Amino acid sequence: MVWPKRKQLRLSTYDYNQNGLYFITICIHNRKCLLGEIIDDKMFKSNAGRMVEQIWYQIPVYNPGIHLHEFTMMPNHIHGIVELENASISLSGVIQKFKSMTTCKYIDGVRNHLWETFDKKLWQRNYYEHIIRNDQSLDTIQNYIINNPKNWENDKLYRAT
Repeated sequence: MVWPKRKQLRLSTYDYNQNGLYFITICIHNRKCLLGEIIDDKMFKSNAGRMVEQIWYQIPVYNPGIHLHEFTMMPNHIHGIVELENASISLSGVIQKFKSMTTCKYIDGVRNHLWETFDKKLWQRNYYEHIIRNDQSLDTIQNYIINNPKNWENDKLYRAT
């Protein structure tokens, strides 16, 4: 059987181990709204959402050289700015560990706390990243992250909850 070739999302000539700021978006598999809901332009996190947020903020504890900046959670995805500064792990390594840790904890929540189930995988296979190259880009992305809950119904990842 011949598998279809997946579209490469990363820049082939860029070293994702190098110091810098990266804007990332990670989506729940099938964009299922498991992390909470938006009410009156404000995100109300589910227990699962609170767990995901807690693990997000623990990333620097277990990964020296990783700094977190702006972050927001939406019902079916997260946005964040990750900074690598002489880190011993690549951006993809950080995301892989984050997805693995949250998936394990989510499975525990399903088994022991009746959290809503997910279909085969908690997170989509890939993630979106953008290399932040200047202060203007950083400012634009920070504002996008901060205002994302206000724009939920116009978001391309929107799913009615």
